[in-house]
Amino acid sequence: MRASELPEARATTRRVARTFALACRLLPRAVRDDVYLLYLVFRNLDDAVDDGHADAPERLAAVEAWCAGGAPRGREATILADLATRHPIPREALADFCAGMRDDLDGRRVETEEDLDRYCYRVAGTVGIVMARVLGTTDDERALPAAAALGKAMQRTNVLRDIDEDGANGRVYVPRRTVERLGSLEPGRREPVLRDQIARADALYEEGLVGVTYLRSGGRAITAAAAMYREILRQIERDGYGRSPGRAVVSGRRKVVVGASALARPQRAAGNPGSGGRPGPGRPHGLPAGRP
Repeated sequence: MRASELPEARATTRRVARTFALACRLLPRAVRDDVYLLYLVFRNLDDAVDDGHADAPERLAAVEAWCAGGAPRGREATILADLATRHPIPREALADFCAGMRDDLDGRRVETEEDLDRYCYRVAGTVGIVMARVLGTTDDERALPAAAALGKAMQRTNVLRDIDEDGANGRVYVPRRTVERLGSLEPGRREPVLRDQIARADALYEEGLVGVTYLRSGGRAITAAAAMYREILRQIERDGYGRSPGRAVVSGRRKVVVGASALARPQRAAGNPGSGGRPGPGRPHGLPAGRP
């Protein structure tokens, strides 16, 4: 089964998650293909929900049933069951991911920062946790919360990058109360909101990157992915905080430069966010790209 799914898993990552695909080149061969498979699961479920596929609830239910201890049924649950023969896949985190997908199916509105934090944890923080377990950790109590924070940071980055695209589809992920307090999401008027939201995302990147030191493998890949993804925030700033509508785009060349620069810096000491070190991996809507 693994061999039959791998070509699509690799191709999907390279086609849809270009930043993540660049970082995956730094992963050890022993785990790289399993990361591709994991991304395929998250991406397929996310696309089924985002694109309104009629079978999306059934596919989520199959994964939820497997998470609850049932036999694998359906493509995504079968891939996860295969991965679980090689890695300690955290089923509770996967169930939480499905809950986030159901939030989107239900069109649940984001009213407060707490609502957005919960949503970002479900659709991307969980991805970070599952990824950390595949890469292996030396200290779960420190590594897993940090991995969740990094996933949340990337999802918040997605939210800011996709304000106009989401709005055109009738979705608003920036908390309504924050927008009311600070102004507007209209192009040319959204700078106060974006400054506030960028600061929140940057804080999560800092929290998350401390956990890289607790990964048994793949730390370089996660460091590079985080730096390249965080650069979207810097691009939003360079573009004038939404002065014009549209998505902030970081060039491929810039991503490579930023990723390489992050790897060249001294590693941050674990448990000391203030030490000099790596800057700030999905949506697959958000996954590594969260989400992948």
